[in-house]
Amino acid sequence: MAEGSTEAQADLTGGGEYLVPDVLQPGLTLLLVGTAPSRISAAQRAYYANPTNKFWRVLHEVGLTPRRLSPHEYPALPGYGIGLTDVAKRHSGVDSALPTAAWRPAELLDKVGRYRPRLVAFTSKRGASETLGVPTGRLPYGPQPHSLQGAEVWVLPSTSPLGHTHFTLEPWRALARRVAELQALEGASPAALP
Repeated sequence: MAEGSTEAQADLTGGGEYLVPDVLQPGLTLLLVGTAPSRISAAQRAYYANPTNKFWRVLHEVGLTPRRLSPHEYPALPGYGIGLTDVAKRHSGVDSALPTAAWRPAELLDKVGRYRPRLVAFTSKRGASETLGVPTGRLPYGPQPHSLQGAEVWVLPSTSPLGHTHFTLEPWRALARRVAELQALEGASPAALP
């Protein structure tokens, strides 16, 4: 999808309330769901903009993107079958500091139902916990027994600088293998994408 496309940058609130616009469209293989933008990401209006966040490096390292994208290139992700959103779209900061009202799992479920991605992967246990109603301690990394609106659900280690000590790349690699498998079944080879 082109960078200027309104669908890729839709703010489904209609009021411009999102700190960082959603990147959603029908036909996505993977929807990556964060918890809330960091203060740096909110200020730059770009996903995972903190220079010490490993997100963009990890996407490239595991093969989800053919090169390392910059945070401001996030609108290009649908070209690789990937979308982005957060569970808390209107607040920024660390998970533990978010008010209870920040979490909007019903809004996320509506988006998943509307756009129908094949996989929904949470980029932190907290976002998954708030959406699935399962304590973080009972959420292993990798595929989950739950589904959301028919989509497979995965939980990934956070790429945030606050999670560096708990980070492991293997769940991200496993997700990339699953995405490649689904794209091959759909006839959309990741290597053939822009």
